[in-house]
This record gives sequence, C-alpha cells and structure tokens, in this order.
Amino acid sequence: MLPDQEPHVIELDIKKLMMDSVVITSGLSILFIAIQYICLKDFEFSLWRMVSGFILFVLLYIVLIILHEVFHLIGFIVFGGVPYKSLKYGINLELGIAYATTDQLLPNHAMKKALLLPFWTTGIVPTVAGFYFNSTVLLLAGAFLIAGAVGDFAMYKELRKYPKNALIQDDPQLPRLYVYAPPKKSLSQK
Repeated sequence: MLPDQEPHVIELDIKKLMMDSVVITSGLSILFIAIQYICLKDFEFSLWRMVSGFILFVLLYIVLIILHEVFHLIGFIVFGGVPYKSLKYGINLELGIAYATTDQLLPNHAMKKALLLPFWTTGIVPTVAGFYFNSTVLLLAGAFLIAGAVGDFAMYKELRKYPKNALIQDDPQLPRLYVYAPPKKSLSQK
C-alpha cells in the first residue's frame, strides 16, 4: 500500500547514462589492460586467442548482465525482506536495458544496498579475479559491468538525499524511483 502523500520522483536520463557508461567502460578497459601489461607482463597475441577471447567475453558479458539483475532481486529479498512473488525481471527492448524490480515498497537503506550489490558481485569480483588469474577476458568483463552500474550509482546518489526510513517504490517500466519521505518533525514534537 502506498502512502497518502505525493512522492518525490527520481528519474534517470538514459542517453546521458549511456554516454557516461561508454566513457567509463573505455577508461577502465584501458586502465585495467595497462595495469595487466605493466604488472603481469604476460601478454601474448595470436589471432586464435583474440577470436576465442572475444567469444568468451561476449558469453561472459551476457551471463554477468543477467546476474547483475538477479543480484538486484537478491538484494530486494535479503535487504528489503520482500516476498519472492513480488519480484519481476526482464528486458525493456525499447530502452535497450535489462531490469529487475519489485512491486513492494523498500526502506531507503535497503534500496541503496540492493542497488549496489550487483556492482560488487558482477563488477568488482570479476575484476579482482581477472588480475588474480591474469585474464584479460575477466578484466574487460569487470570493466564493462562496473561501468554498467553507472545508473545504479546515479540512483544511489539521489537516494542519499533522503532519510534511511523513507519508502522507495521502483517503477516497473522506467529507470525511475518514487520516494515517500517521512513527514518532518515539527519543533513541538521534538
């Protein structure tokens, strides 16, 4: 049930986020490959390795995008305590994005955790594994998924402006959140 007040709306500019994501992806990819080359000095070039690496990257990227959204759902359950039946997952072909949502209201502190969980699990973990195993494919997948969390960070940044007990409703079709902030206490209530 929604509160009886008008929500504050947080809406993302998809075109700006996509441009930001391209810039961050490019920068991180260059940075990670440079670090790998400088520190690990085990860089081998062959056409077969390049083609097989590209195929492996595409498959890994698809799996990690799916897992990114699954981790949002896990965050909704673990941090927000929402029931499994309230979860929805899919792809918005018009916007060209995958999405995970719940029809339940979440406290702000839980929504912020659910927003950033995929960054750690599908961005940072593959990057660390890429450096550990000296795997260019994992490093590039990590760079792409870290940059892919730019929208999650933009939402997180906006949610920081609200109290942790504000209630958040995720829009099921658009990258938009509705924030129901608790009423401010008057001086007589303090």
